Amino acid sequence: MVKHNNVVPNGHFKKHWQNYVKTWFNQPARKTRRRLARQKKALKIFPRPTSGPLRPVVHGQTLKYNMKQRAGRGFSLEELKAAGISKKQAPTIGIAVDHRRRNRSLECLQSNVQRLKTYKAKLVVFPKRARKFKTGDSAPEELATATQIQGPYMRIVRETPIVDFVKVTEEMKSFNAYAKLRVERTNKRHVGARMKKAAEAEKEEKK
Repeated sequence: MVKHNNVVPNGHFKKHWQNYVKTWFNQPARKTRRRLARQKKALKIFPRPTSGPLRPVVHGQTLKYNMKQRAGRGFSLEELKAAGISKKQAPTIGIAVDHRRRNRSLECLQSNVQRLKTYKAKLVVFPKRARKFKTGDSAPEELATATQIQGPYMRIVRETPIVDFVKVTEEMKSFNAYAKLRVERTNKRHVGARMKKAAEAEKEEKK
């Protein structure tokens, strides 16, 4: 007989646990399959870069992420116009276009225009038909040395902020920041009343 005030033994052991075990034996084969698919795609899109079209540098949404830079959907029509590339030509030379995007920042516009110009300078354009060269196509010497870019290109690099070291002076040590903040807070609170008082005093003087 079971002693003390314990739980009555009531084991549930007939659950067919083997049916609920998650195995991952197909992982090595999937790895191989993905690699072969990447190689197949690279051959199909040759001589274009394997990582797809060129994307713009944009800032993240909201106050939490807007200091971070990331790749956007596509270049705006304003950026393409400033770089001297037509919106119909851009997708044919590996540039992503987003007709909905608007440029609300001059710095962002200038950086993306510079990005497009750098890309255009390095670009090698193959003719649609061999031995039938058109205006805008690269020279045969460039075509002979051109290689397909594997992986990401023109990476987005965040600029590291420059920190300047300053020697701590006696003036800095003696400065009371808390007291200064209190004074400024008081000045802000009384600015309306003081302005009103000064205006009244000015009226009295004129009389």
